[in-house]
Amino acid sequence: MKELGLGLLIIGLISLVLPLINPNLHYVFLTWIEQWGPAVAWAIRGGIALLGLVLWLGFKNRD
Repeated sequence: MKELGLGLLIIGLISLVLPLINPNLHYVFLTWIEQWGPAVAWAIRGGIALLGLVLWLGFKNRD
């Protein structure tokens, strides 16, 4: 679970930063998010990053 959380956190952070660096950049794995508008897209991106952070921190000390 720790690895899944770290993966989601990294994907969420990348998806949060990429539109700020180049707004015209259309990356294939997250284009479906834009269908519901910009506010919902940012909420989904933030939710992915937040879920990844919670999973990573929650399972960080478990063996």
